[in-house]
Order: sequence, then structure tokens, then C-alpha cells
Amino acid sequence: MSTAKIRPFDETDRSELRTLFARAGDGAPPGSFLGHPEAEASVYLDPYMDLEPESLFVAEADGALVGYLTGCLDSATFPSEGARMELAIRKYRLALRPQSMVFFGRAIADTVRTKLRKEPATEDFDDARWPSHLHINVAPEARGTGAGSALMEAWFDRWTQAGSPGCYLQTLVENPGAVRFFQRMGFTAYGSTPLVPGVRYNGKRLHQQTMVQAAPNRDAGASH
Repeated sequence: MSTAKIRPFDETDRSELRTLFARAGDGAPPGSFLGHPEAEASVYLDPYMDLEPESLFVAEADGALVGYLTGCLDSATFPSEGARMELAIRKYRLALRPQSMVFFGRAIADTVRTKLRKEPATEDFDDARWPSHLHINVAPEARGTGAGSALMEAWFDRWTQAGSPGCYLQTLVENPGAVRFFQRMGFTAYGSTPLVPGVRYNGKRLHQQTMVQAAPNRDAGASH
């Protein structure tokens, strides 16, 4: 594979980017947790294309998209993940789909378990020190090629030049490769690691890891 070219999202990328979204997470947790890729895209991809396309970057190699990064400069102005999830549940009638019903059943059980054990629960992140956030996905064939680091660099330029004081992201404890990658890019772990309700990977429960970075500390431990 040739070296990936990083460029801003263009509206003509929309269809191909949605196709990439459906497979970019292959081989890493959590995979498809709702059992409905279109609904998942409506939570984690479509709002960024619709509401903040100028903070969306794509990696292109050999004429095809192999990765993307969706960013948001001010999370307070963006629909929360919880709100986006509720909209997807209604729009795609997920509560009536057998595979999604399994997820919801586990989510209810996990939420009860968390409350009974008085463990920390997942919630939308809200801290003025780190108002920006990102999601990044790279196709399996492009991992280890530098495409991920290059996408992050494009985002660093975007959010630091915009004057944001900091950025956060959320990944999974059970995805140590992603945690190490973000650490190399200058992010540090923050807060507790709550159970993610309903989500499983290879039959195992998963835990959320929030990571933060303050501007302009973009070179701390970064590997280019």
C-alpha cells in the first residue's frame, strides 16, 4: 500500500466513507455492537459529516479511503452521544430487532449490576478543560502504515489553531493497542474505567477509558 494522503472530508466522500465505517473496526473491540451498522453510523459518523464537516479528515491510499477522523471543536454545541443513540434507536426501531434486543437486554443487566456494586457508570464527558473530542478509525490494511498518526496530526493542527484548550477521546481498556497509540500521540488516561453497558467482544465485558490532552502539548511522546 502506498503512503496515505490526508485531506479534509469532501461531500463526495460520503458514500465511500459510510462503507469504510462498516468495516474499519474489524478485528478490534467493540466491533458492531448494535447489530445494525447503519444505525451505528448515524451515531458516530453521520452527525460529524452533517454538522462539523470541516473537522473531519480522511486518509486516502491507492485511490481508496482507508481511514478517517471525526472531530468536534466544542462538544457543548454538539448533540451528546446519549442523544444521538436515542435518536438512532427510534429511527431504526432497534428495540424490535432481535440482535439489537440482545444488546439492550445486556445493557439493562449491566446497568443494574453497576448500581448494585456501586461502581462508576458511563456518562457523557463534560469538562471545560477539554471541550474538543475525536473519533478515529483506520481500516485493517492501513494499520501500522502511519495513516492513523497522520490523521491525528491533521486534527492537532485543526483544534490547536482554533484555540481550543484541550481535547478528549474515549477508547476501551480492552483495546491496549489503541491506548498505546493515543499515549504516543500525547494523550493521558483520565478518570475511572466504567463498564460499558451491553457491549461485548468475544464474549467479554468492556470498559471505557477516557483520555485527555491539553493544548499545545502535542509533541509529548508523539511518534511520527
